[in-house]
Amino acid sequence: MSGAFDPQKFKSAQRQGWDSVAEGWKKWWKIIEESGQVVSDRLIELARIQQGNHVLDVATGTGEPAVTAARKVGSGGKVTAIDLSPGMLAIARERAKEIGLANIIEFEEGDAESFHLPSQRFNAIVSRFGLMFMPDLPNALKTMREALVPDGRIAAAVWSSPQKVPSFLLPLEIVMKETGTPPPPPGTPGPFNLADTNLLRERFEQAGFQDIRIESNTMNFRLPSAEEYVDFVRSTAAPLTAMMAGLPPARQEEIWNKVVGASRKYSDPATGSVNFTNEVIYVSAKR
Repeated sequence: MSGAFDPQKFKSAQRQGWDSVAEGWKKWWKIIEESGQVVSDRLIELARIQQGNHVLDVATGTGEPAVTAARKVGSGGKVTAIDLSPGMLAIARERAKEIGLANIIEFEEGDAESFHLPSQRFNAIVSRFGLMFMPDLPNALKTMREALVPDGRIAAAVWSSPQKVPSFLLPLEIVMKETGTPPPPPGTPGPFNLADTNLLRERFEQAGFQDIRIESNTMNFRLPSAEEYVDFVRSTAAPLTAMMAGLPPARQEEIWNKVVGASRKYSDPATGSVNFTNEVIYVSAKR
């Protein structure tokens, strides 16, 4: 069946997509981490990471929460961070070196579904906004569980439903409408694929985890202006630029200008800065 979902093609497209926007993530890293640090901090708490621990960060991207975990485990600990994008990993390695953590964090290219994880190696596993993109999450979670020491813990963050993540939904809705892009089939890996907490719990139960806990909280994403917000989206959101790739430049600019206009409803009238409040779902469990 020609329209059947091909996980290998999906992963290849993901790798190419993340590589294509790696420089954008480098450009906006400070802004991203000003918002994302609260998520990394909570993951370290939920995973109960301590000094001297060996930690695995799955889908580390530009290096979080690996960096936060490395600061926690200290020189007596170790963080192994994996990602399928060599472009993103190059930035993560550069960051770790700049802040003096290169001797604690080891970055490796791979994905959790196929990467060889040693049995009972890690005290804790963390993942910030990575699980939603895994085509075979149940198998990946089983592999991760086997890599934990007895009573080791896992903690992950995923996005809530689209309506509760306006910084993602706003440009996505406009670009899909303007380009006539249909929504992906249900169950296709993507940013909101684990917003259903019942499904999320089920996936962890299927993998054999115990003491599964789910909570939600918010993170604020702020940029100085609507124009800079759209510059950020254009630099970091590979799927959106791919949707518009075949359009004339003038038409692309027209669509981006619509995103600028729509984002102004999140602006502070006094400063012009835009502030989005996004909901994050956290899941934690024990081997």
